[in-house]
Amino acid sequence: MKPLLGKVALVTGASRGVGKGIALSLGEAGATVYITGRTIKEGKSAACLSGTI
Repeated sequence: MKPLLGKVALVTGASRGVGKGIALSLGEAGATVYITGRTIKEGKSAACLSGTI
């Protein structure tokens, strides 16, 4: 079951650490997740981990 299906989330600091974990959890729960972070390289790496981010 995806309780956040149809919801949109914005996670700051999501390129690594806690923010990355939160973004992945939200994506797995069905939310469409937009992320921001300090580095493009790590941000792209985080975005590749889930198709919903």
